[in-house]
Amino acid sequence: MTSTIELLVILLAVVAAVAILANRLRVPSAIVLVVVGVLMALMPGLPAVELAPEVVLLLVLPPVIYTAAFNMSWREFRFNLRPIALLAVGGVLLTTVVVAAAAHFLLGLTWPVGFVLGAIVSPPDAIAPLSIARRLELPRRILVILEGEGLANDTTALILYRFAIAAVSLGVFSVGEAAGTFVAILAGEIIWGVAVGCGTMRLRRWVNEPLIEILLSLLTPFLAFWLPEHLGGSGVLATVTAGLYVSWNGPRLIGPATRLQGVFFWEFFAYVIEGMLFLVTGLQARVVVDRISDYPPSHLAVSVAVIIAVLIAARFLAIFPATYVPRWLFPALLRKDPSPPWQWSLMLAFTGVRGVVSLAAALAIPFTTANGQPFPNRDLILFLTFSVILVTLIGQGLMLPFFIKKLGLAHAGQAERKSDGDEEHKARSEAVLAAIKRLDALAVERDLSAEMIEAVRAQHRDRLRHIEVRRNGDNVSKRLGELCDEVESHLIAAERMRVNELFRSGELKDEARRRIERELDMRETHLGRHGPGT
Repeated sequence: MTSTIELLVILLAVVAAVAILANRLRVPSAIVLVVVGVLMALMPGLPAVELAPEVVLLLVLPPVIYTAAFNMSWREFRFNLRPIALLAVGGVLLTTVVVAAAAHFLLGLTWPVGFVLGAIVSPPDAIAPLSIARRLELPRRILVILEGEGLANDTTALILYRFAIAAVSLGVFSVGEAAGTFVAILAGEIIWGVAVGCGTMRLRRWVNEPLIEILLSLLTPFLAFWLPEHLGGSGVLATVTAGLYVSWNGPRLIGPATRLQGVFFWEFFAYVIEGMLFLVTGLQARVVVDRISDYPPSHLAVSVAVIIAVLIAARFLAIFPATYVPRWLFPALLRKDPSPPWQWSLMLAFTGVRGVVSLAAALAIPFTTANGQPFPNRDLILFLTFSVILVTLIGQGLMLPFFIKKLGLAHAGQAERKSDGDEEHKARSEAVLAAIKRLDALAVERDLSAEMIEAVRAQHRDRLRHIEVRRNGDNVSKRLGELCDEVESHLIAAERMRVNELFRSGELKDEARRRIERELDMRETHLGRHGPGT
């Protein structure tokens, strides 16, 4: 137990160090973490770290999926549901079949084993591509499709994976029965996800205590995931549905104190989990290498090259038909949603990075079949999966910024960002005006004193002036807004210094100091700058 805790602390320290390095290099930390993990795994003297697949599939995957779904806009997800579904279902099915065919005809694997490999490597992981796409300010629709596909494709892949494992283990498979089961699983998981999201939200509203609510929110993804997974589904779609439900209904049912604390908790929790996942993925290098000593290096090299080439080709085969064929078949769809530029499709086709879900699925392959025989080609599947993750994450991940710039998509979303900013400023202004209007009504309803009403009204008018100054696009107004933020940050710093002096002299209790600090922190986070001189 002591050695496990020590190892965990060391891994956390490595994640922190790599995060600092990746930030300096402006490279996604996921790529650097995998590289560092591989180097650590191959260093002599270090203990081997083997990833338990049930840890990923049952403990790590649910909160990661739930967080991503919660942060996804339900309105944008629904608007882009067609391309997301085509890629998350059709794209995964196509990739699985193409990889299975290549494994059978080119590598000599049986069809069932080929389908196991295809299901494992079919779902792309969006974490690294999304971090690059956001930094380079790509159009928002590309980001939504990438994120939505990354949320939903694991469902299809894991269900296909279960069917393929059963086919290898039991030696029987029925396409019709599998299709019916697939549809039933999808429908059941959506219903269960809505039920979990609705039930936990009602329970949280009834509790109305921030710490208990955050605990309930932590339990939500596991409750949504575990039951469908136990019954033979994937659990992914139920967790995504629960996250989207909570995200859409949260503004009405989650209190401000819970929201402030919950956002920080979930951001930190997801950040640590994702960092540890990519580092541990790299650390599997020794485990993978130790298990393929019986295979000739030339055979392994050819197998890796074949599978990666097929995966990349299948991604392109899935993207372009999914983008253009529905619009050719349905003119009404073309009028409603015109075809995007070809650069968008090419960029999406280049983001076929594989991740830890594929590795966990490969590690979860049983060692024996139902009749007690060794599972055929298990170690080869594990090696191919790890190689695919390594090559696509590092190769395509590092090439992606250059590829985006060559396509002319870098900063193509700046106009959208400006439009979003204008909408935000307008909403802020209208919200303050609504508050002032409500204040006038309250003055009449409750017979409030004119002095108090005027003091509150003056505060809101100051807020409104500050919003309008920052909204104005000319350089003088922008500089004035920045200067206001800088002055305010200096004033907050002076307040902090005085509060700390009173605390250290014993004139202020610790509990009161914490309340004042929290208020100052909230004021400072709303500034365009974060402290004097920064």
